[in-house]
Amino acid sequence: MAAQRTRQRAGGGAEHDAGPYVPHTGDLAELSRAAASCRGCPLHAAATQTVFGAGPRRARLVLVGEQPGDREDREGEPFVGPAGTLLRRALAAAGLDESSVYFTNAVKHFKFTVPETGKRRIHKAPDLREMTACRPWLVAELAAIRPRLVVALGATAGRALLGGPFRVGDHRGLLEPLPADEGTEGGPALPEARVLVTVHPSAVLRARDRDAAYRGLVADLEVAARALAE
Repeated sequence: MAAQRTRQRAGGGAEHDAGPYVPHTGDLAELSRAAASCRGCPLHAAATQTVFGAGPRRARLVLVGEQPGDREDREGEPFVGPAGTLLRRALAAAGLDESSVYFTNAVKHFKFTVPETGKRRIHKAPDLREMTACRPWLVAELAAIRPRLVVALGATAGRALLGGPFRVGDHRGLLEPLPADEGTEGGPALPEARVLVTVHPSAVLRARDRDAAYRGLVADLEVAARALAE
């Protein structure tokens, strides 16, 4: 019912603002149901479905990627494609239990292009307006979970969490405070947590030296594991 009231308040919705669709609740299940009907930016029109976060309600660690990929868009779950498989292997190598991690993305709909010569959907990075429009969902997730640590996977996630302009290399492997955010229009505020930035696992898959790139990702996740053990 809360999600329904939110949609009724939103009407047609702002072209780039998911805020009116986000119910004022700390219930992840309710947030997920409301996100399924989000029309806060144009990306919903071409995507198969909203891909909300997944994981335990009180996860100490949240991993934030860029956006769902082709397989995630079809299955409705985050990090189930090749990049997700690699990420889970890296988590295990770093001594982190994936069952205690909450997985999500800065943008909840798949953005893609389809070449004239084929049917395969090609990933296209979300722009700043799309990332900003979707940020209220990420804030609501973090406010509900209240993790100790958030790992930003790649530049889009890093910018969504720390602001921009943003370069992964300027922040990679560092433990930084999550900037304070008082929320908007009575919405949730970000919790006190730390952020660690690393590369997105898809960048490891594209790397010339994949083994070295993978070791770097594992090393960053080991920083996260040590921080959680403090």
